[in-house]
Amino acid sequence: MGNDQALIELTVIGKDRKGVVADITNFIFTKGGNIEKVNQKVTRGLFGMQLEASFQKIDRISLDSGLVALSKKLDMEIRVHYEEPHRIKNIGILVTKESHCLEKILFSKKRNEVRANVPVIIGNDLSLSQIATEYGIPFHSVSYSDGIDIAEQNILNLIEQYNIDLIVLARYMRILTPNFVWRFPNRIINIHPSLLPAFPGALAYAQAYERGAKIIGCTAHFVTDDLDQGPIICQDAFKVLENDTLDSIKEKGRNLEATTLLNAIQLYLEGRLEVYWGKVFSKSSF
Repeated sequence: MGNDQALIELTVIGKDRKGVVADITNFIFTKGGNIEKVNQKVTRGLFGMQLEASFQKIDRISLDSGLVALSKKLDMEIRVHYEEPHRIKNIGILVTKESHCLEKILFSKKRNEVRANVPVIIGNDLSLSQIATEYGIPFHSVSYSDGIDIAEQNILNLIEQYNIDLIVLARYMRILTPNFVWRFPNRIINIHPSLLPAFPGALAYAQAYERGAKIIGCTAHFVTDDLDQGPIICQDAFKVLENDTLDSIKEKGRNLEATTLLNAIQLYLEGRLEVYWGKVFSKSSF
């Protein structure tokens, strides 16, 4: 794809039926697009497709209205994400109660160390709304009280509303479902408090402390359908001292998490990450 071309990503979700792929690809061709990638699957009668297409020039109004009509015709959910050349990327940050990763990202952006916009912060808890207010960033609270499906639908709507390029889980203490994650391949970055694949899941520092680990660290990785098993972007660690307690380990870990997550975000924004067969490569190492 040429550097001056615009790229769109389509996700199509709905009940499986014949002719969906043909209808979608034909629509792209009629709008002057060139198909770059297509990935589709059917699980228990549910059809899902991810498609990337490039355009020399995009008429967004025509494309959006056409996709709305196509969505109604197929009775499927169709979402589009635009990646125009030279546009500064948009980061959507998901948070719960822990502030260290969020504050590191926002402080670094304030110092122009993060070359991206942060147009929205989404929380499943109100604890960090004040930080968003201090930085002048809209904060949206998403409740899970009505079920995970409705909560994730609300998040999806916000991701589309703010045209988010990268989703960052800054200690977001909710597991995203495969139905959500599948829509954003290599576009969700998480920070996990252990050197994966060791100690996945919750309470990783406690597990490491109880097992007498001599080196403890954290892992920034892309999120996939498999919990804490996504391609690893970067890792860092510290030695456990004899006088360390679980509390001191957690404190050291929090500081390291913030730095490691920020490093992963910067690598992504610089376009230096490529994923092949479940493994991340940095372009600088080619």
